[in-house]
Formats: sequence, C-alpha cells, structure tokens
Amino acid sequence: MSASLTQPSNDVFEHFISTPLNTLLAEHQAINPENKVLALFHRCAAEVPAYRRFLETRNINPEEITSFPAFQGLPLMGKADYMQVYPLPERCFGGSLRGSDRVAVSSGSTGQPTFWPRSVMHEIDVALRFEQVFSDSFHAHERSTLAVVCFALGNWVGGLYTTSCCWHLARKGYPLMVATPGNNKAEIFRVVREMAPHFEQTVLLGYPPFVKDVIDAGAAEGIDWPRYKPKLVFAGEVFSEEWRSLMCQRIGSASLCHDSASLYGTADGGVLGNETPLSIAIRRWLAEHPEAARSLFGESRLPTLVQYDPASRFFETHEGTLVVSGENSVPLVRYHIADKGGVVSYEEMWSFLSKYGVRSPGELGLNKEFQPRNLPFVYVFGRADFTVSYYGANIYPENVTVGLEQPEIMTWVTGKFVLETRENEDGDKYLHIAVELLPGIEFNPVMEPVIAASIRAQLLRLNSEFANYTPAEKQLPKVTLHSFTDAEYFPAGVKHRYTRR
Repeated sequence: MSASLTQPSNDVFEHFISTPLNTLLAEHQAINPENKVLALFHRCAAEVPAYRRFLETRNINPEEITSFPAFQGLPLMGKADYMQVYPLPERCFGGSLRGSDRVAVSSGSTGQPTFWPRSVMHEIDVALRFEQVFSDSFHAHERSTLAVVCFALGNWVGGLYTTSCCWHLARKGYPLMVATPGNNKAEIFRVVREMAPHFEQTVLLGYPPFVKDVIDAGAAEGIDWPRYKPKLVFAGEVFSEEWRSLMCQRIGSASLCHDSASLYGTADGGVLGNETPLSIAIRRWLAEHPEAARSLFGESRLPTLVQYDPASRFFETHEGTLVVSGENSVPLVRYHIADKGGVVSYEEMWSFLSKYGVRSPGELGLNKEFQPRNLPFVYVFGRADFTVSYYGANIYPENVTVGLEQPEIMTWVTGKFVLETRENEDGDKYLHIAVELLPGIEFNPVMEPVIAASIRAQLLRLNSEFANYTPAEKQLPKVTLHSFTDAEYFPAGVKHRYTRR
C-alpha cells in the first residue's frame, strides 16, 4: 500500500502510478491510523539515533509504549529541543542521509533555517494531495491542463516540491504539462500567452498575494484570463472568502468551490492537507454565519479549513496548537508545528452543521451529484502571536483583511497592511492601519475614510470582542495610505508582518 513503512521506494512509486485515486484513498481508509502511527514510533525508536537519544534523556522505554493512549503521552518534539539539538544525519532513518535525494530549506521565520531531506518515496503521499485537487476539483484527468508553477524556485520547499508532484501526476497519465517560470511575472506571462491556448485549462500555483498580482498585472497587459479557464492553487497564507470571490471573478470562474484550492503545507511535513470542494463550501457558509464560525473555531477569525488523510499525516492537538506525525527522511513523531488550530472529524463536522439546518452538500451550494470524501478536517490559523490587543479585544489581521477585500477597495490597494495600536497626544489609544497602495495608484483623500469605514464594518461583523469591548467612538480605525514598497511599512524583499506592537 502507498507509503508503507517497509516498501522500497520503487514499489511505492509504481503503486501510485498504476493505482486509481479512489483505490488509493480506499486503501488508506482501511488502515487504522492509530496503529500506523504507533508502528512509526517503534520504527523511529529503533532506527533513528536522534530519536532514541531523545527518548533516553527523558527516561522513556519504547517497549512500554504499546497502546495509542501511551503514544499520546510521549513528549512533543520541536525545532528547539530536537531539530536544532541533534545532527541532521542522526535525525534520519539509519542515522544516514543515504536514500534521500533532495532537500528543502525552511524559511527560518522562527529562527535559524532548517534542512529537510527527503526521497521520492516521501513525495508520494504529497502527490496524492495534489491528485485530489487536480482530479476532484479540476477534473484534470479528463481535460488537457497546463500547470504553471509560480512559487519561488530554489531551496525553498514550495516550487520544486510542487513541480515534482505535478510531474508525478503527468507520469501517472494525467494530460498535464508543467511549466516552471517560478515567481517571475514576465516569464509567467510568456508561458501563458504561448502555451495556454493549446490546453483546455490552465492552473496557476503560488503564494496567494503573488497569484493575485499575476492575475491583475496580466490583465493590465492584455491577458484575457477567462479565455484560458484558469484554476488556482494556493499555499502559505490564510485568505478570506471575499478574497476568493474576487479572484474567481477576475478569472471568470462561476464555480468557486471547484476552481481554486489551498494547500496546508510545511517544509518539515510536506502538504499536510488540502482544500476540497466540500471544505470550501463549508468555509464559505461559515463566512456568512460568523456566530457559527465562532462556535466551531472559538475565535472571531476564519482559519484555513482543509481535509486530511490520517494514514498519511496524523494530527493531534496540544493546548490549542497542532501536532503532527508522519514518515519522512526526517520522520516526525508528535512534532509540534506550533500552528494554532484544531481537528474536526468528518462526523463531527456534519453533526455541527446539522444543528444549523445544513444536512447535505447540496444545502451548502454544491451540485447534488457531488460525492464528498469521508476525510477528517484540520483548521489552522497560523502562528498565534500576530494579534493586537485594543480595549481588551484581540484584533486579528484576518479581520482587517476582509475589510480591504471589498471590490472597490481592491482596485486601490495591494492587500498588505500593518496593524498597530498607538496613543495620541492625550494618551488615548487608537487603532492605526497602514495600507499599501497598488503600483501606479496615487493617493486620493476620499480613499482613507472609505477604507476605515469598511474595516470597521467587518470588525463589527466578525469580531464580537471588538463589537462589545471597544467604545463606539473608538471603533473607527485611523487609516494611512502608503506608496507601493514604502520603506517604512512595506520594504521590498522582506517577509511582511501584518502587525506591530
């Protein structure tokens, strides 16, 4: 079966290539994921020198871990106490890098960069996530498809991992051509103009703000996006459903739940889950019912919501954050990825929706013939330290984002902003939001009050703390507009942070 703990990589690859998607997923559903993750633990304790030492220093005898409840009591591994403590080869099976033929580097946003080797065998479970998107959402097994990889190419995980997984789908028989211009807009446009007319659909895969930039700049240069039946694959950032609607409008899409998909991926674990038509439909329903979203997620912001395969990546939660286990060259056993989020089983999700009168995919706006995959859900907010406190209310960047993503406002701004609290001359606090203008857009005094009013409206709609804690006269934020790549707030080439404290 795919991604078995003992199969050689050639067998795993050939099984993926020769086996239909439905069969692969049915095989995975026949696996008991708790038993599989327990077997992974015992293999790591025996074959991974670093993990063996990690257990020894904590006085844990692997032979005593004989049940899943015992597994749940194992210590979490993290970057600081595991990845950065033990040498890279010792964190691999057999204490060696042999068998790994590629490497990715994490961004280093949480500290020093970390290297993640892997082999083609460890790409197959991730290729399966891509196959779900390309088959279930885009019907790429039935339509000739041009896939344009717009992630940065190089040591970073997104570009080459995506390219490799798309090549695996082409090898499997999908009528798929993969172009790799990376994050070079001029090259992307050249590929689209020359190649897209020869295919039934074109898929753009990239970081959400960059894909938006590609679509907007391409339209400005005369590219007729609807002509190419675009589909969109995102990773790396939470976005609002208003933003999805805007993107789908600009590419001429009438099927919002099928024409885009976001991946939840990390350098250490690969793609951990993917949006499906069902998860998107649920998320869009929740966006229209913020009280239900708060009840489900416990917060006044909408997380990324994906489905995942527990036989591939096994999720647990720890104090409101996510823990994952899965096989890689550097295997992960209860690895604390530190993303704020949670897990909802397939049955729990439908039980929750039924309380609000939603009992079928058709009631979420999906086609009545649509057959959802019986897979659990994981939701992720991203790292938990990007909020701003204002009158005791936690203000999330995601709330502000929705205010900026109204159609009129998006013709002025890039979507980037910096959220902070300030004090005026009298010592009174106010909410300040610096907003970046699109290239070529000049400041107009009409813009700031329109943007401020839109942000306030969405904060009041989405954030009950803001609505109840903040005095009415303090609810209108102070918005300042700044030119594109403004050095103080939006310097070029620097990873953007949406909050300041």
